[in-house]
Amino acid sequence: MTSPSVDRKIAPSTDGVAPARPPARLNPWFTLAAVCFGLFMVSLDGSVVSIANPYISADLHASLAQLQWVTNAYLLALAALLILGGKLGDRFGRRTFFLVGMAGFVVSSVAIGLIGSIEGVIALRAVQGLFAALMMPNTLGLMRAVFSPAKFGMAVGIWAMVSSVSTALGPIVGGLFVEHVSWEWVFYINAPIGVVGLVFGLRVLPRSRPHGGTERFDVVGVVLLALGMLILVFGVVKGETWGWGSAATLGCLGLGILVLAGFCLFEARRRYPLLPMRLFRNPSLTVGTVITALNFFVLLGVIFLLMLYLQNVRGYSAVMTGVYTLPLSLASIVAPLIGAKLTERFGPRLTMPLGMALQAGAAFALLGVAVDSSYHSLWPGFVLLGLGVGMVMSASSEAVVGNAPIKDAGVAGGLQSTALQLGGALGTSVLASLLASRAGSALFGALTDAGTPAVTARELEGAVSAVAQGVAPVSSSMPATLKAAVIEGSNQAFVHGFHAALTVTGVLCVAGALAAVLGVRRGQAPVDVPAAH
Repeated sequence: MTSPSVDRKIAPSTDGVAPARPPARLNPWFTLAAVCFGLFMVSLDGSVVSIANPYISADLHASLAQLQWVTNAYLLALAALLILGGKLGDRFGRRTFFLVGMAGFVVSSVAIGLIGSIEGVIALRAVQGLFAALMMPNTLGLMRAVFSPAKFGMAVGIWAMVSSVSTALGPIVGGLFVEHVSWEWVFYINAPIGVVGLVFGLRVLPRSRPHGGTERFDVVGVVLLALGMLILVFGVVKGETWGWGSAATLGCLGLGILVLAGFCLFEARRRYPLLPMRLFRNPSLTVGTVITALNFFVLLGVIFLLMLYLQNVRGYSAVMTGVYTLPLSLASIVAPLIGAKLTERFGPRLTMPLGMALQAGAAFALLGVAVDSSYHSLWPGFVLLGLGVGMVMSASSEAVVGNAPIKDAGVAGGLQSTALQLGGALGTSVLASLLASRAGSALFGALTDAGTPAVTARELEGAVSAVAQGVAPVSSSMPATLKAAVIEGSNQAFVHGFHAALTVTGVLCVAGALAAVLGVRRGQAPVDVPAAH
């Protein structure tokens, strides 16, 4: 494969002799370090907010629907604008839009802590998502422009490791802040990280040569993509509330897919498209995008269910839950580097199926989880899940961004990030809905088996929403023996639903491994870069 051109110029030395070492702005490893500040903030923010939600609700008197929008507003803005953020970076300068995104993310984070109302938090979370969409795709775009193909895989491995570290720290850091300081500090923490990142980035990030010249910007494509993603993701996040078989959910999902199909048809005929359809001629890039979505479907979906199990069924605090999931966190930290080395030597065709197989093993291993399982029965599944997710993260990023030409690196980064966000939203919603459905069908039998009278069990069947969260529908007026029976039966029903969700997860991982084996090829050149002869 021919080496890609680099979006940087090396200034000649005045005495005709090459300098002993390149200046900081020309060092690709400094570029990687700079973009990791932004990556760390966004990944940490994603995992600490879920810990803070109960405290936000209590302090700002938020309803359940409003609390959901604290997450959904951010997710919708991010998913709708990621590809646009990458395109803007490709055309007008990745360094500029990365730094603008970082500065805006810091300011909106601080404003969330100061606003003092749930409506303000929701609005500012959407603004935060907008700036994250400018920043995230350009992290990979900047890296793709400065690293040679031989080094890009390892750089992506380190990028994925930083994402894993920050995500893993989220529950622990968030737990410490909300229990010992205040929920506002899960947002304030972005300020010192972002300020240091801005100063460092201004010093070392290379100024990219904008691509596109005088081409017209694809405004219609921007509108169609944003509208399609908004409708689709809105349908996904509301599916659990409305019901996955409801007319509202199916109509929303169908309309979103229809608008996105129209977007693809429109883009295929554009001379200067927002998302070049020629990228998908590369099977590795296409399969890598799908596997990216599946990877985060599994990661965020399973972690969401595990948090319910550990905190509500087992009764662990937020901090202890973070401590108990450390094997998963530590495995996901080292796995991207292992995956990067394997990908560098054998290509993503080995690493992606291997990572998906490890995740399938984790899902099937966790089928042994019971209401009173010892920790020794949990941590092997945590380790397998962390290893699998980390390997796939580095390999799929290499498959998507590494197979795109440099001039489209930001768009490819946006595509990869969009798949990640959509997969995560689907994982949380679909697996939670599946758990609720199966827990509801098992609730009556589980309650009566635990000793709850049939009449009482019938009355409690309407509390399936609480049971699906691992919360037993007990009251202080219940006799102690009845309360114990209801708790035992409710927990058994939850575990029954948990097992159903894990079974589906394992099957999907096996399917993903097969798709990666069949669809990914090693050594493919980017779609518009000729292979060396």
